[in-house]
Amino acid sequence: MEQCFDILELKPKAERCAAMAGLIEEGEHIIEETEEGTVRDAGIIAAAQKIEHYEIATYGTLAAFAKVLKYNEAIQLLRETLSEEKKM
Repeated sequence: MEQCFDILELKPKAERCAAMAGLIEEGEHIIEETEEGTVRDAGIIAAAQKIEHYEIATYGTLAAFAKVLKYNEAIQLLRETLSEEKKM
C-alpha cells in the first residue's frame, strides 16, 4: 500500500476500520468464551478466514478502482498483494 501511495504521490492516512475491528473482536470473543480444544480451534480458524476474505475483497476492490482510474503501476502492486492474500 505504501508503494501505491508513493506512485500516486499521496500521503497515507491511517484510519480505524470498524469492520476489521469487529472481525478481530469476534475472534477474541471465541477465544474468551470457548474451552480449549477442537471447537475453539475451529472457531479461531473461521475467524481468521473471515479476516482473510475481507482483505481479499478489499484488495480486489482497490485493484478494480485502480484499473478504472488507469493507475497502471498501482494495479500491478495491488494484484500482487491480492494474490498473496488469496494464498493465505
